[in-house]
Amino acid sequence: MKKSLYIFKSGYLKRKQNTVYFEEVLNIDDNIETNNIFDDPLNSKSSLDYENFNDNVLQDYDNFSTSQDLEIQEEIEDTQKNSKIVKRYIPIHSINDIHIFSEVNINKKFIDFISQNKIPIHFYNYYGYYEGTYYPREFYNSGYIVLKQAEHYLNNEKRLYLAKSILSGAILNSLKVLNYYTKRNVDLNEDINNIESIFSKIKETNEIDKLLGLEGNYKIIYYKSFNKIIKNENFLFEKRTKRPPTDFLNALISFGNSYLYAVCLSEIYKTNLDPRIGFLHSVTFRRFSLNLDIAEIFRPILVDRAIFNLINKKVINTTDFNEDVGICYLNEDGKKKFLSLLEEKLSTTIKLKKLNRNVSFRNIIRLELYKIQKHLISDEEYSPFVIEY
Repeated sequence: MKKSLYIFKSGYLKRKQNTVYFEEVLNIDDNIETNNIFDDPLNSKSSLDYENFNDNVLQDYDNFSTSQDLEIQEEIEDTQKNSKIVKRYIPIHSINDIHIFSEVNINKKFIDFISQNKIPIHFYNYYGYYEGTYYPREFYNSGYIVLKQAEHYLNNEKRLYLAKSILSGAILNSLKVLNYYTKRNVDLNEDINNIESIFSKIKETNEIDKLLGLEGNYKIIYYKSFNKIIKNENFLFEKRTKRPPTDFLNALISFGNSYLYAVCLSEIYKTNLDPRIGFLHSVTFRRFSLNLDIAEIFRPILVDRAIFNLINKKVINTTDFNEDVGICYLNEDGKKKFLSLLEEKLSTTIKLKKLNRNVSFRNIIRLELYKIQKHLISDEEYSPFVIEY
């Protein structure tokens, strides 16, 4: 099974035969942090205790991307200038996508190699938020599907159906999360009733802008309910702030959402769909939108549940953040803790009744895209994935 590769240290990404290797130059007296350069969050110093994260509904974990799984080999060379070069090699067939959180140099030879092997590279800025993606030339991209996407976007009735379905999936999964905590003695009945009232208005809405208004209204109620679920006064929700986030909880929400956008983009790359044409989110000159649509459906059950677990089980605390003027963001340890749990959840499998087999959440995201693709070609009407707790 291919794995995501995370890089938190500065250095060089290069190609050697059928491997990718990361090269870092260190002072001769520096300690080599084996797990922090060519990094896997679970093998870092901030690894999580998995026993704390066993949800009853989730089962049959896929193997996670440990260094052993990625077959990383290390080579150290001493130089003539009181320094040493550390190289870490990984077979190209082990990599699903690459997430870069540091200053990394790459060259054309490396880009050619990555492109030939169809591996997207996601870049994050200094604060850990998604900045952009190197998206290799589409190899599954279909002109026919792209035309169908455009047709459904430009036809108001067809676009509304898909937009309503996506928003319905997002709200229903949010309600599933709230009901999950209600069963655990958290009083969320008022929040649930208010969100259900908004949900009931989706069917009669006939304009995208009004639909987005309903989305905004439901999220106000949903995010405020976090204060009843989270048992830590340092992570109270006051209002949603982003670009930049200004407090600990907003920093977690923004980082988690940003990462999920990249994950969805990687899965879109493996389908016939064009990431630039979404249905709930409008097409623009500057960004992808289909990944934003798909992320809406999975955000409550992946990102938000991860946030509640990390805070309530005291895995993450205020020492995992940095604060500058007007911005709050996760430090390196905080990012690794969050990514560890998100990757665990993406690799976790649940049984899908329709397929009668266990499927990981990462693959469920791709199946959701296939469902949209089938809808576009009138093969099967789309209905969103809704979790069962």
